[in-house]
Amino acid sequence: MDLQYWELLTGEAAIEEEEEAAYRDIWVVAEVEDGALTPVSLEMVGKARELAAALGAYVHSTLLGEGLEDLAQELIHRGADGVYLADDPRLAEYHLETYTKVLSDLFQEQKPEIILFGATELGQELAPRLAQRLDTGLVSDCLDLSIDETERVLVARHPVYGGEYFHVSTFLGVKPQIATVRPGAFRLPFADEYRYGDVEEIAVDLEGIEGKVKVLSTSAGEARPQVPLSKARVIVAGGRGVGDAEGFALVKELAEVLGGQVAGSRGALDKGWIDKEHLVGLGGVPVKPDLYVACSIRGDVHHYFAMQEAKFVVAIHQDPDAPIFKTADIGIVGDPKEVIPPLLAELRTG
Repeated sequence: MDLQYWELLTGEAAIEEEEEAAYRDIWVVAEVEDGALTPVSLEMVGKARELAAALGAYVHSTLLGEGLEDLAQELIHRGADGVYLADDPRLAEYHLETYTKVLSDLFQEQKPEIILFGATELGQELAPRLAQRLDTGLVSDCLDLSIDETERVLVARHPVYGGEYFHVSTFLGVKPQIATVRPGAFRLPFADEYRYGDVEEIAVDLEGIEGKVKVLSTSAGEARPQVPLSKARVIVAGGRGVGDAEGFALVKELAEVLGGQVAGSRGALDKGWIDKEHLVGLGGVPVKPDLYVACSIRGDVHHYFAMQEAKFVVAIHQDPDAPIFKTADIGIVGDPKEVIPPLLAELRTG
């Protein structure tokens, strides 16, 4: 009697297949900020839709908070097949203890195959705790995700040593597979308002669980900490060619009007106009903004490799032969001191 026949006779094979099938589908833990879904939440739903096609799986999303029915529909329009909605006043504010309890209960019941979090403050807190509770592994700050269809596992590309190198990691023998995704790593999916799916409200059991941090008061005038340059969606960078501190002040003003961050080349760093944390180029950090405006930056090879993944590049430079124009989507030949003021005027009136 061979092994296969014995397994069929005893049902052991069916049990193993049933256990394997219990872990199904890709789940996205969505975040809400200022009453709206964060961009990374939508980006993850779009990527999950692509990964699900390789697995033959569905895409589900979780949404925790109060009064979020409309946001649940937006997740469906962006690609989710269903949304599990925990609508409870006790979840209106984020607390690590309450969110961990709700998500761990849900995932232990539903047994997702893959779980995606944003590599945000919330995601970086929740993901490792959920991984520990679910007895599985975690890959953090992923820039790319794919599926090894042969092994049916998630393959994650993530930076190490501050982005100097990249590792490719995967999961073998553990489920669920959990990863955090860097904001801006994937494109925003198209919103199909005719797309439909199920929104299921889940029961929230928080008996004996409460947040250890309580908000006593808030200050409307308190500014939020600035996101790291590597995660900025809009960057306006200036180089030595802006001439002087007055010229660089225009670069800063343009960044402020566009709602972005200011940065600079090695020349701007040498002049003292920026600190090293805002250097784009050799010794600085790689950036991947939606919009990158380069003002009087020639665009040498070191600068190019640091900003090559920018989605849209506007270059302003006095020299029409500057290398930056080869990579720019829009190029303006001129002195930034003359070009930026009318841009500011137009942006403020438009």
